[in-house]
Amino acid sequence: MGPFGNFALSFSIISVLSGCMTLFGFGLVTGGPAVMMWGWAVVGLMVLAVGAALAEVTSAYPVSGALYFMASKLGGPRWGYTTGWLNLLGLLGGMAGGCYGIALFTGAWLNLQWGFTPTPEKTLGIFAVILLLLATLNLFGVRLVSILNSISVWWHVTGVAVIVGALALVPSHHQPPGFVFGEFSNHTGWSNPLYVGLLGLLLAQYTFSGYDASAHLSEETVHAQVSAARGIVRSIFWSWIVGFVLLAGMLFAIQDYAGTVGSATGVPPAQIFIDALGPTAAKALLLVVIVAQLFCANAGLAAASRMVFAFSRDGALPFSNTWRRLSPRTKTPVPAVWLSVAVPFVLALPSLYSTTAYTAITSINVIGITPAYAIPVYLRLRAGKRFVRGPWHLGKWSTPIGWTAVGWVGFVTVLFCLPQTRPEGGELVSVDTFNYASIALVSVLALAWISWRFKGRRSYEVPVQNSDSSASTYEDEVV
Repeated sequence: MGPFGNFALSFSIISVLSGCMTLFGFGLVTGGPAVMMWGWAVVGLMVLAVGAALAEVTSAYPVSGALYFMASKLGGPRWGYTTGWLNLLGLLGGMAGGCYGIALFTGAWLNLQWGFTPTPEKTLGIFAVILLLLATLNLFGVRLVSILNSISVWWHVTGVAVIVGALALVPSHHQPPGFVFGEFSNHTGWSNPLYVGLLGLLLAQYTFSGYDASAHLSEETVHAQVSAARGIVRSIFWSWIVGFVLLAGMLFAIQDYAGTVGSATGVPPAQIFIDALGPTAAKALLLVVIVAQLFCANAGLAAASRMVFAFSRDGALPFSNTWRRLSPRTKTPVPAVWLSVAVPFVLALPSLYSTTAYTAITSINVIGITPAYAIPVYLRLRAGKRFVRGPWHLGKWSTPIGWTAVGWVGFVTVLFCLPQTRPEGGELVSVDTFNYASIALVSVLALAWISWRFKGRRSYEVPVQNSDSSASTYEDEVV
């Protein structure tokens, strides 16, 4: 990959047309427009700090293992081992959340086109087909992935322009700015507006994830010490701008708030398109969103499978000898690709009986991958002057930005383990509303500890970093 392809990978995984759209309905009931807009602004700024701090470490260690390799070098094998398991949980949780979101939107499109009823069982079936499609695409090799990611960037930018433009020009009625930036709505069952508003930050925090893909594809990127670091920061910044425009355009175009929340399609953005533009245009725009989401999931699978491959190459996963195998023709880690679609399918199974399963899946992504971002940053801060910077670094801003990133990650990790909705009847939690993301986090940490104690400390080997001869051609780039 070239520099643009590396940036495109992370931009495609962040995918504002995936994260913003699939959790749009969640945002409408957990704080509403005010939290969605201001939350996006605040979370985007904090994630930019996390991404910049991570990019600095990536510039020093541009290796496929990415986060866990950095943690191993800076803190020792046990730190790397734990980071790897968290990173893997986050990437696979992101695959589950992203692909299930595509299934929801596909069901909404089928409902408009042929009256299809999107039951949980049918949605899970669509989800399985999507996973198989993406696995097939990823088996063709990284060059196809790179081409699709480059197309994805322009598809996203053009798609957002078309959607916002249509919603701005066609409807005769728009919501006032006071509604878009000040309306608070709470349908969670919780009475504390601060708690509800904080829960609403999940929409933005979930969308701003996956940018570590630029680091995971370092070994397949030219001039990775600079290109991968830039890819991380630029993907976050441009997603921040484009996502703000998209959310504003959608919220201004709401015609019936209650009808949008309770849409028969099961997808509130689809109802906004129907009410504002009519069913024909709604179906066309839904296809734009679905294709963008497929681009996002395709890039996510590339990153997840490389993580599985790298972690197995270092002897950290059960049956590592299987997952580390490469296709002799394409050099693609074929077994790792299949594992990276099988686990997300298992994670989505609770959607058959839980009404809050989808937001729990998205929380798994956040509480898995976000701490994995902060660990290398924390270890870099702890290392102080022992850390040897790469050509891309933050200069004098490294320490304050780094500690800001670590603090933010600790906050959101705790926040998204908490219950997101309160059942009727006064109970604090029920089977239907339980946030099983916390169970996934505890389970992975326990599995990592058991695996380390009985096997990992003997089998885990941190690879030797390949030298990057091209890095010497760059002068220090201080941001």
